[in-house]
Amino acid sequence: MAFDTIQMVDLQGQHHRFQEEIDAALQGVINSTAFINGPAVKDFATNLSRYLDIPHLIPCGNGTDALQIALMALGLQPGDEVIVPAFNYIAATEAAALLRLTPVAVDVDPYTFNIDPAKIEKAISPKTKAIIAVHLFGQACPMDTILQMARSNGLYVIEDNAQSIGATYTFPDGTVKKTGTMGDIGTFSFFPSKPLACYGDGGALATTNKELAQKIRMIASHGQQVKYYHKVVGCNSRLDSLQAAVLNVKLNHMDEFAAARVKVAHGYNNGFTGHKGIITPQQIPESTHIYHQYTIQVGENIRTALQHALKAKSIPSMVYYPVPLSGQEAFRNIIRIPEELPVTEKLCKTVLSLPIHTEMDTLQVEYIIRQVLESYSSLSSKFSTEK
Repeated sequence: MAFDTIQMVDLQGQHHRFQEEIDAALQGVINSTAFINGPAVKDFATNLSRYLDIPHLIPCGNGTDALQIALMALGLQPGDEVIVPAFNYIAATEAAALLRLTPVAVDVDPYTFNIDPAKIEKAISPKTKAIIAVHLFGQACPMDTILQMARSNGLYVIEDNAQSIGATYTFPDGTVKKTGTMGDIGTFSFFPSKPLACYGDGGALATTNKELAQKIRMIASHGQQVKYYHKVVGCNSRLDSLQAAVLNVKLNHMDEFAAARVKVAHGYNNGFTGHKGIITPQQIPESTHIYHQYTIQVGENIRTALQHALKAKSIPSMVYYPVPLSGQEAFRNIIRIPEELPVTEKLCKTVLSLPIHTEMDTLQVEYIIRQVLESYSSLSSKFSTEK
């Protein structure tokens, strides 16, 4: 087995496996020439709605558009506050900032990386209107607590489900819901590296509220319900038919994709068990985990050297995310930070994501584990000697 082809995400390998199905689906769209809002888009909306078990599913251009449309649909006004996790990609904060809302960054759990409900509660002010619960890296936030808190304070909940589609959450009464279906609105991204991925940009919104769904659909289509009659200021955000065709094929394999990533993650967990210097990702009992990313924590003095050592062994790795939202120059005069963010600041210095995708085999996983352990041991001895 050659290990010089290990990738963070093997899009080419997955494409080859489903190429015949995908080529046929794409050719069908091309033959129909229904490139915008064609049958493939309508089929995908129906199929994803059924998969998620939610009545209203509205495709759109990408995951960031989905977040902005969600905030617009909820009627939030400039100056309203939206609580977001400080350890996260910028999309949710960016969408809020573009609408002149005030993002309020709160700290996260040190082991799951998801937003900490206790920090949400402390951050709520008279201006707070919504919570964006980002299901990071493949598992759900503690939604029972978040939803109860939102109800008690009259707040909306938006689920950013760009990374965790297919994961489920079990409530205390035994009710099981898929991520993206529990809050007022769920948002989705189908960027090529996501768990459900197209061959370009794509996104969607989901809700149980019929009136809200109609408003979302209107906003995503230039604010119109009837062509050329514009009720509100909206935007132009569409999932094209070619991307929908790809998604229709891949949606049929979602549970298979999740199982493949879970197998890789369990291999990593077993390989790193008992190692004092490597903290493996934790899973809350209420949620399944589809492992969009497999993210470990290592000493901040060793992370960069470990990355270089792995690269020399043909093993890629990534840091998601190196800078807290509070440290981003773009948000310097926009974001509110109610209290210090020690967990986020530490995570930005210690997290390291290892390769994980649907095409990985056991030999690759074992090779990566072996090289991580050997490199870590060597580097630990080196840094210890230098001290």
